[in-house]
Amino acid sequence: MALKDQIHQTKPYRSVADEAFLVIQRSADRLMRTFAQMLKEQAELTPVQYNVLRIVRGAGDEGRTCGEIAERLVTADPDVTRLLDRMVKRGWIERRRCKHDRRVVRSYIAAPGSALIDQLEQPVSAFTKDQLGTIDDKRLRQLIATLEALNL
Repeated sequence: MALKDQIHQTKPYRSVADEAFLVIQRSADRLMRTFAQMLKEQAELTPVQYNVLRIVRGAGDEGRTCGEIAERLVTADPDVTRLLDRMVKRGWIERRRCKHDRRVVRSYIAAPGSALIDQLEQPVSAFTKDQLGTIDDKRLRQLIATLEALNL
């Protein structure tokens, strides 16, 4: 169903860019709300926490500083430090001071966090297939290229 029908738009859009912006905004909101609900049901986890776990696990033995994690987040979080503190309390990540520079604190994946990511691999894969599986790979690649061309 077209967005104009979903939101009961009766007047024409001012421009194609306006329409595209609203379609992107609505689509992103719906995807993220649905994704958040799935993560909550599966693991009492938020999308940002899931993203942090993947970032930290991907860092391996190097770990990541708070700033490095913030740079890599798919969706910005205004207080990554507190987010990491909460994740430490849940046992998903560990934080350690750098031996060479005690001012630097790095975050590492903890065993429960790694197990949680492993547990979510199949549900997340099923989610993305369910949400985007009606579009063939060629069109998905076109969508990716188009969105990346926005250079946002």
